[in-house]
Amino acid sequence: MTPTPMTTTPDARLAIRARATPEASAPGTTATADPRDATAGGAGGRPAAHRIPPARTGADPAVRIPAQGGPAVATAGPAGAADAASTDGDASGAPAAHDPCAHGFLPERPPVRSMIGTWTRLDAMAREAAVAPDRASALAVVERAHRADELTALRQRVSRLSPRNAEAAAMRVAVIAVSCGWSALDPQAPAAREVANEAFLELWAAIAHRIDHDQFVALPTLALHNWAPERKPRRHIPIDQLARTEQLVPIVRWAPEGQPLSRLDRLMLAATRLEAHGIWLFRLADTLAGRAPDDSSTQTALRRLVRIQHALRAQLHSEAAELAAAPATDQQRAVLGALAEQGALEPPVLQAADAVLGIGGRRLGEGRRQHLRRHLPAQHRAWLSAMDRHCAPVRTLAHRGGPDAAVYREAQESLIALRRTYTALVHTAAAPTPGPFPEAA
Repeated sequence: MTPTPMTTTPDARLAIRARATPEASAPGTTATADPRDATAGGAGGRPAAHRIPPARTGADPAVRIPAQGGPAVATAGPAGAADAASTDGDASGAPAAHDPCAHGFLPERPPVRSMIGTWTRLDAMAREAAVAPDRASALAVVERAHRADELTALRQRVSRLSPRNAEAAAMRVAVIAVSCGWSALDPQAPAAREVANEAFLELWAAIAHRIDHDQFVALPTLALHNWAPERKPRRHIPIDQLARTEQLVPIVRWAPEGQPLSRLDRLMLAATRLEAHGIWLFRLADTLAGRAPDDSSTQTALRRLVRIQHALRAQLHSEAAELAAAPATDQQRAVLGALAEQGALEPPVLQAADAVLGIGGRRLGEGRRQHLRRHLPAQHRAWLSAMDRHCAPVRTLAHRGGPDAAVYREAQESLIALRRTYTALVHTAAAPTPGPFPEAA
């Protein structure tokens, strides 16, 4: 698959506002909730030891890298309102401008749980392909849809999808693609037609064009757009707080209905929760942008970065036992192996930390920073590129001495440890299990 080129943004759009302490939040931003809100007794809340501590000293106004993307549009009200909205016939304009400091790389609203109209067929195909016992069975799902002209009918309706429903369709296409073993294909490459179903490739390419993201078959799509709160929240709350405090369930399950969640399900949900808790890392990264190495608040920001990364690591450790006890199949291990081979399993929050600390992109093996980022939407890649530039002064601490440099090296070491912990979680998910899924109780 041909890597998506990095998206660049004129420096004029990346002008930095007045600087602030790491914990200051922009006034009037509804999604910058106090982390203490996450301690409310949500069903999926983490233990107190794994919560990210609040950080407020309130000095200067916040540093901002302006949102990358199209013109802002009004976002809707209640979290579940769009699930009832029409999927076909919604041709609303460009997506809202994205501010990672508001909710990281999570979608701005909960993913679409139920598709309607013709798109229910894509949903059904994705669910069937996800629980297929092997690739041959998943391929048969696509072939049946092709013979019934369902793929062509869906392809003709792609232009009617709203941006949010286009992301929902992309998630389901990604599930089908990895289940069939096509994750490494470029749907528009002539050679791909010798391997994969041509009608499915056309649908895949059309959706990629609709969301302006060619290489979406990766962890960010499969995890960050494939979750929902188990129970509907009583009130609208910021998306990162929703993902932190509520019990999450997958929309498309990799385990049959009535069976326990699989290791792959739990790994994807763990990645979503990691992103939700990592919101404080995004805000600190934004605050460190443009800081001088000898700025009096740089050391404070880096110390808080270390604390956040330790908290994220503790959270992953808390996920490991349940994940190890969950069932898995050979097909699911093949899915994980294919994604790892493509460098498509790196959580976006770890890439944000890397943009600040400059350790260098790592696959579950080796790789380059841009190789990992090609799986992110253009506006996310643009934000990371801006961080690369604006955090360059802070990274000069790597070549200095003194207490500031020591804290910087500690932050780098904590990120390395966090990455190793996540890699161990992936290896646990891919490890053999003694048997198939247990019988439903």
